[in-house]
Amino acid sequence: MKNKRARTSVDKAVVDVWQREVGELSTRNFAHRLAASEDLVLRLEIYKKLEKHRGCVNTVSFNADGNILVSGSDDKRVILWDWETGNAKLTFQSGHVNNVFQAKIMPYSDDRSLVTCAADGQVRHAQILERGAETKLLAKHQGRAHKLAIEPGSPYIFYTCGEDGLVQHIDLRTAASTELFTCCPIDDSRAYMPFIHLNAITIDPRNPNLFAVAGSDEYTRLYDIRKYKWDGSTDFGQPTDYFCPAHLIGDDQVGITGLAFSDQSELLVSYNDEFIYLFTRDMGLGPNPIPSSPLSACNKASDIGLDHSAMDANEKAIPQVYKGHRNCETVKGVNFFGPKADYVVSGSDCGRIFIWKKKGGELIRVMEADKDVVNCIESHPHTTVLASSGIESDIKIWTPKAIDKPTLPANVEQFKPKPKGWMYRLTTPQDLMLHLFSLQRREASPERNGENSSAASRELLELILTFNANSDASSDGGNASGPEDLFS
Repeated sequence: MKNKRARTSVDKAVVDVWQREVGELSTRNFAHRLAASEDLVLRLEIYKKLEKHRGCVNTVSFNADGNILVSGSDDKRVILWDWETGNAKLTFQSGHVNNVFQAKIMPYSDDRSLVTCAADGQVRHAQILERGAETKLLAKHQGRAHKLAIEPGSPYIFYTCGEDGLVQHIDLRTAASTELFTCCPIDDSRAYMPFIHLNAITIDPRNPNLFAVAGSDEYTRLYDIRKYKWDGSTDFGQPTDYFCPAHLIGDDQVGITGLAFSDQSELLVSYNDEFIYLFTRDMGLGPNPIPSSPLSACNKASDIGLDHSAMDANEKAIPQVYKGHRNCETVKGVNFFGPKADYVVSGSDCGRIFIWKKKGGELIRVMEADKDVVNCIESHPHTTVLASSGIESDIKIWTPKAIDKPTLPANVEQFKPKPKGWMYRLTTPQDLMLHLFSLQRREASPERNGENSSAASRELLELILTFNANSDASSDGGNASGPEDLFS
């Protein structure tokens, strides 16, 4: 029997149109199939550049309808854009005294309620009025506050996390914050790390009671807010589940910079100096995982040091991996793309956007998007549109309007992780002192008695050199001080 010719995307599109016209395919499913088409993803190119910020753009996000894009920057300003026309609808001072790291519009608020967090540790609420915006302080972190997560469908409730390891629950109806817990290491083997510096927080849209946090160790922790006693009668800090690739358990050289949940409760985790992994709910390690594993000894054995057959006979327990990008220099997010989360997208240190098929992990697009680093990629809630930002001061809007479909660049190197210590960038004297005290505690610990003192000296030297190299840079890749900070 002769092999049948593989159906092309054009063939499939024609069939979809025919099925829609004869009533075999609903309009909604037709739109979803079209939006998920690989042909459209391959035709993405820059539609507009939104240019008004005066510093690195650290956050972009769409409102629920998708007609407004909100952005925040090192210039401490927040801008609401009509992204289709490229016009700024409103620009206002956030009230923060340092780089804005995240800004989001609260749902069901007529796009008049926004929440922000920043490098100053502040969490603020902005209300859009007829003559501009008013902002007020809601909560504070001791250290930078990178991310916040809005409870799906709620115009009032959201969560924040910060470098102090603290997770807070905030209700705009009372303008009060509740300190839920401080995230701590899984065991006592890392006494030099009294708490986990948190970089990311996300809520499961299928079950908003569940939220995940991650930061300066290898684990993503899943919590259930229903276990919290609002009268403070219990210590709420024990996760209901942990997630980590088997070969990274016990690896103190990696951390996590980005998290995202899909509508199917799949969890994306982006590692610093490593790769991106996709976990399903059955891949959790449980509420009491073993702190270290012999599997970590073979963590560099082939491409990424994995022999799946030797590690686990149950293939369902192995997360899908996405490779090729570089996530070493800044705190990068990760996201799903497509109406049914058909694709995975991430920025890279090489200034490109990487797009993979979610199923199978095939890299299908690499797009030049920034002269330096791409940190943020946001998917439009309803159509095939992306917004990206990074070290440059503009925002790029991507739509499928290219006539020719590009091929993958020949010079894209498959990034191989090269552990060089925790990603944390030392940008303030407080950061340096914290790490010096941590180093001192490690050297004084019984476990390190008899170790070569020259190794400790080299570590101290590298710490000071790192501080000198990064003292003018923010952890999200922007300038901590500079001309743009004068616009207050």
